[in-house]
Amino acid sequence: MTKDIADRQARDAANRDRPLSPGQIALALAPFIGGLELSSTQIEKIRDYVELLIAWNRRVSLTSIEDPAEIVARHFGESILAASTVPIRNGRLADVGTGAGFPGLPLKIVSDELDVVLLEPNNRKCAFLNEVKRKLELDKVEVTRSRYEEYSRNDAAPFDFVCSRALGDYRRLLRWAKTMLAPSGKVILWLGEEGSILVGRTPGWSWNLPIRIPESAKRVIQVGHPTAG
Repeated sequence: MTKDIADRQARDAANRDRPLSPGQIALALAPFIGGLELSSTQIEKIRDYVELLIAWNRRVSLTSIEDPAEIVARHFGESILAASTVPIRNGRLADVGTGAGFPGLPLKIVSDELDVVLLEPNNRKCAFLNEVKRKLELDKVEVTRSRYEEYSRNDAAPFDFVCSRALGDYRRLLRWAKTMLAPSGKVILWLGEEGSILVGRTPGWSWNLPIRIPESAKRVIQVGHPTAG
């Protein structure tokens, strides 16, 4: 390895470890938030979340993205996009296969009245989610170690939103969502174009036009609801 390459790698590592400024976070989020205005407290929570994610990612596989600004754009920006376009303000939201908390926790940060249930079968990822919940002092957030097929809401109210950002077998998910949604509830999916076309053909569902994700050539958000009968 040449000295120039070694020096560049050292600079890149130092940049990854340096906390983002509020201005850098706002700049990374700008293409995604539409008319939303984030407070300094919300920006601070995102900054703290990113720092936790990077620290935990050294021990637990949470994201393949290492650059903090790209983490903000890809994970937080793409999640928050749903709040500005669907929109999502309050009600109950289930995040299926949440992984490192996306999209559920960014949506909670920008929509404090949301009641969020994070469904994640991996124990170590659940430990991370509970740490984020504690560190950011997020109330009305339930971390549940469970596959979504095994989850029962028992006596809790139905969900107004069921979200999934990185889950296959969407037909199976949609069958489950029908049993969990309120009468006016919506499913919100982050998909590639091909997946969007396939989901749009699912019988028993009505879908809005796909919402193009900024700075992405082929990825969209798809919003739908069950049809009568």
